[in-house]
Amino acid sequence: MTRYGEWVEVRLDEADGERTHVAELVLDRPKAMNAVSTDMARAIADACDALGADPDVRAVVLTSTHERAFCVGADLKERNSLTDAELVQQRPLARAAYTGVLELPVPTVAAVHGFALGGGFELALACDVIVADPTALVGLPEVSVGVIPGGGGTQLLPRRVGAARAAELIFSARRVEAAEAHRLGLLDELVGDGEDRAAALALARRMAANSPVGLRAAKRALRLGWGMDLRAGLEVEDAAWRSVAFSGDRAEGVAAFNEKRRPNWPGR
Repeated sequence: MTRYGEWVEVRLDEADGERTHVAELVLDRPKAMNAVSTDMARAIADACDALGADPDVRAVVLTSTHERAFCVGADLKERNSLTDAELVQQRPLARAAYTGVLELPVPTVAAVHGFALGGGFELALACDVIVADPTALVGLPEVSVGVIPGGGGTQLLPRRVGAARAAELIFSARRVEAAEAHRLGLLDELVGDGEDRAAALALARRMAANSPVGLRAAKRALRLGWGMDLRAGLEVEDAAWRSVAFSGDRAEGVAAFNEKRRPNWPGR
């Protein structure tokens, strides 16, 4: 377990006494329902830098210790105390938290329960998959307080649900309960009450059992290909394929398949 600042923790997951190559990025500011302050944003970015550089980490689960909230977004009390000049200075630190999660080079799964609003929902949107329990309440209500989603929401939400649905949700600032959110594609998997973390970890463990070289290359192809025309996207995919085709992981994967055994991935 490693602490980043006062309110962010990284835990290395284990099952049956063995490392699973899954890390939990834990939001742990319970008194503020995980509202993201400047210091917390810096800590999230620092934790993501460390996770992305760790070759032993193959998947990350973004979780919360608060029973009633995943994250309620930006710390508006802090924001209201900032001068215009201080807000300008704070902006790159805030952005670094969201891009830190978005640019993690390994698969990421958000475990969402309770409130996931504004920047809190944007942290979840920055993950590859969102798992939630029935208490989840999501939304991007920023226009109701005179701003816009600034942690990637205007770009990530349309990629999930299409431009028209994203416009309706952002312009209306409405909050969406779990069942509807799942139906609309705002959430990927809806599990039982209180089971979001366990389900997210189980999914991440299944991901992390695969080739670390393959996982990173597949994520790179998926993310870089967003928004490109098909031909350009296929070039991105081909470059990613070439980066793994002659790797030790590919040789081990084929050998393990032929020998009917579990792969022992070299990770290179």
